[in-house]
Amino acid sequence: MEELIAKRYIKALKQGSDVESLKNMMLIFSTLAESFNNKKFVQIIDNPNISMHEMSKILLDAVKSADSIKLSNFIKLLVENKRINIIPAIAQELRKDVARSTKNFTGIIYSDSDIDDKLISELSSGLSKKLDSTISLAFVKNNFNGIKVDVEDLGIDINFSKARINSQIIEHIVKAI
Repeated sequence: MEELIAKRYIKALKQGSDVESLKNMMLIFSTLAESFNNKKFVQIIDNPNISMHEMSKILLDAVKSADSIKLSNFIKLLVENKRINIIPAIAQELRKDVARSTKNFTGIIYSDSDIDDKLISELSSGLSKKLDSTISLAFVKNNFNGIKVDVEDLGIDINFSKARINSQIIEHIVKAI
């Protein structure tokens, strides 16, 4: 639900903005979204005793370094409509929108065994060529028995699990018999 509301706000925010200003706004909203991981900040935001004016002042002080009237008015609008809690969703949707605009995506490679940097860069360049985008991949070691490549913004999830390959080989042998 929050994503849908965030998309509507972002649509309004994008009007009259170029890609560079959207990147700057994405960085600002990402920083604000990180504040929502702080329990004290969330307590202040959720406190009914704090007026809209005080809430607006807190958030405007946080984005004052951006020196943007458009951003300040946007923050005031969020406070007036009591939509402060969708700031993390706005940051996420802005990140996705900027990635689509610039065709720069990030993804994650999961595996239970170590993968060297050369293979990661080969996977990254191969996906980039195939999708006509710039894709940077990072490696995360976990308990996935095989290799899994996930580029969430593009909806790409490629995996090669050892268990699945073994079961497919057995299934193929059984069909051949």
